Amino acid sequence: MNHKPVLLVIAHGSRDPRHAATVHALVRRVRVLRPDVRVETGFLDFNVPSVRGVLESLAVQGVRDVVALPLLLTRAFHAKADIPAILADAPPQLRIHQAEVLGPSPLLLAALERRLYEAGLTPADKSSTGVVLASAGSTDPEAIAVIAEIAREWRHTGWCAVRPAFASAGSPAGFPSTEDAVRELRALGCSRVAVAPYVLAPGRLPDRIARGAAEADVLADVLGPALEVARVVLERYEAARAPMLTAVSA
Repeated sequence: MNHKPVLLVIAHGSRDPRHAATVHALVRRVRVLRPDVRVETGFLDFNVPSVRGVLESLAVQGVRDVVALPLLLTRAFHAKADIPAILADAPPQLRIHQAEVLGPSPLLLAALERRLYEAGLTPADKSSTGVVLASAGSTDPEAIAVIAEIAREWRHTGWCAVRPAFASAGSPAGFPSTEDAVRELRALGCSRVAVAPYVLAPGRLPDRIARGAAEADVLADVLGPALEVARVVLERYEAARAPMLTAVSA
């Protein structure tokens, strides 16, 4: 019998059908990598099944242990408030551990870089190419700091320059839009400018990033069901279930 905790991937949800399709493609990849782990998907909004619905179904089926993994790149409002509130209201027979969000991770940087190469760049282009790290945006100071730090870290891997940009209109002052960051890198003297969307799935804000990349030379795809993303999901799952194993053996 499989006693491993069920992995519940919690996605944001969107009216855009491409969002759910991308989430399901990523979850399929996770299942291929770990066929010994039961993986379920729940959405916070817009799509079904809902997170509450999945948790109730698991409880009815007699599941005891669940690792709830926020399919998010930064620790902002959803990871700090929404998801914990939903999990606290879950059926009491479930033992739930909330995993950490996906980012930051060296694997995600590798996925960003691979997406840029898939869009036409080569490793030889790095020193002459400026990159816009285009995230959805946030009002959370911790999330903002993480995006800025990722940009600084990525710059040290050989790119001409890396600038963070936020797509959300609600993002704080001081962070440029995608189009402003593209122009800044042009003015800095980078021979070419590439936009790397630091987002998991297509939707309204990724579309805004794409529009802002109109003056760039290269626009990479979203991270989507990249192998590196699937591996991060499983890393977070293993880290979250480790305390559960300790509790069982104690």
